[in-house]
Amino acid sequence: MKILNLTILSWFGSGYAPKAPGTAGSLAALPFAWGMASFWGPESLLLAGLIAFCVGWAAAHRSPEATKDPGWVVIDEVAGQWLTLAFVPPDILLYAIGFIAFRIFDIYKPWPIRTLEQNVPGALGVMVDDVAAAVYAAVVLYLLTLFLGG
Repeated sequence: MKILNLTILSWFGSGYAPKAPGTAGSLAALPFAWGMASFWGPESLLLAGLIAFCVGWAAAHRSPEATKDPGWVVIDEVAGQWLTLAFVPPDILLYAIGFIAFRIFDIYKPWPIRTLEQNVPGALGVMVDDVAAAVYAAVVLYLLTLFLGG
């Protein structure tokens, strides 16, 4: 069971990238997002993001080494990346912008993201700041599509 938790938390090992594991986890989420959105529609990423959030929360809760949000835990980035892309069609430019927007919000953590990260303890705290970053990134991405006439 421990190996399954580690596989989930590291998103099939992408979290063990030697540099920028959060970015690696977000990148590793993109092909799955494209496939789900192409097959079931972009809205399917809402459900996928929710499932990734719940599974990540449970896995982090079962793994004491994961409750302080170490770099190798990237299931939170996967959930956040999928939620970011849930309101746009699969499009290489939109996915690139969504990826960049999510990473910016996840790294710089504007209010209330940093507050959530610092004040929500344990496994939930590992996951929730990335959902907040995804909300910001999704709004930016969606507004951009409206502005561009999409």
